[in-house]
Amino acid sequence: MLKKLLGALWRLAPKRLRRWGVRLSEPRFTVTAGAVITDERGRVLLLNHVFRAGSGWGIPGGFIEKYEQPEDALRRELREEVELELDSVDIAFVRTLKTQNQIEIIFRCRTQADPGRQSGEIKSAEWYELDKLPRELPKDQHKLIRRALNDGAKPHD
Repeated sequence: MLKKLLGALWRLAPKRLRRWGVRLSEPRFTVTAGAVITDERGRVLLLNHVFRAGSGWGIPGGFIEKYEQPEDALRRELREEVELELDSVDIAFVRTLKTQNQIEIIFRCRTQADPGRQSGEIKSAEWYELDKLPRELPKDQHKLIRRALNDGAKPHD
């Protein structure tokens, strides 16, 4: 009975009030797009980011801007950071990072190009063989790369 009454009151409330109610009661989070990029030799592109915690090494990516599509955000970030264009882009998986209140969309990408001029955000951009990833690369990034590449080998329904 109480649920029905609350539901009826909610539906009768002005749209603006309902919108504010949702904003106050729903969690806030950021959304990012990241890329596991391979070249024709099967190497993975890693960037050493100035602002990334720890060693700075990780996959390319960044924040999705308001009203921006995830793939567009990823392509924008790559152009801005290392002047790189992608040949193919597929979503590998999506994950939630609870400690950062963030959703991360991970793409599996291919390119035949090499990174160009690096922005001030990037210390270096280098290709790595899968079995020779840098020791300083965080374990989470190792797992993320393997998951993105291994999921690509599985048939999807």
